[in-house]
Amino acid sequence: MYHWDFYTVLQSFDLFLIGIWATFIYTVGSIAIGVVVGLLTCFARLSRFPALRILARSYQELFRCTPLLVQILWAYYALPMVLGFSISNTTAGLLTLSLYVGSFYAEIFRGGINAVDKGQREAAAAIGMSGPQSMRYIIMPQAVKKMLPAFINQSVIQVKNTSLLYAISIAELTYMTSVVNSETYRPLESYTLAAIMYFCMLFPLTQIADQFERRMRRSD
Repeated sequence: MYHWDFYTVLQSFDLFLIGIWATFIYTVGSIAIGVVVGLLTCFARLSRFPALRILARSYQELFRCTPLLVQILWAYYALPMVLGFSISNTTAGLLTLSLYVGSFYAEIFRGGINAVDKGQREAAAAIGMSGPQSMRYIIMPQAVKKMLPAFINQSVIQVKNTSLLYAISIAELTYMTSVVNSETYRPLESYTLAAIMYFCMLFPLTQIADQFERRMRRSD
């Protein structure tokens, strides 16, 4: 019978804290950049200019239809060969995570905007509002309500996506768990503790997403 020994693993709890902090930084940083990228891509998709629509759609399909792990490895090992100079693993990791989540955010934003009744735009135009004004004061406040549950769910997934940064030796939680395991030779306890930590970070966020979704259904 296996003898559990969490005490030995907990002696290296400071390493887990370093990993949690890095996970938090990469999650928040990539979400912040991803929101900007997603909004720009969304408005490009909604643009009247075909070239912008094609460019934005191509970017989305490229990042949504290839595995994130492959993207991370390509950005770190292959992109420097294309650019002609090296980039750090932190830059490659943050850039890839941001562009990846931005491609999904763009579709969430676009779906939320398109879900607003077209009569709202017509009413805004009838009272003399310009396109940007109607988007700011009429369309976006309603669209945000519709897109928020999906946005939160995608952000929850982004927390889990940071674990793939392990592949390029970024000291997030999964990588630091492997460090603890190499020091203690207790893989079962190390990765069980990591799983508990991920659960504690993600479970409250999933509950928030569910709460928003229930409220939206009641309001509808």
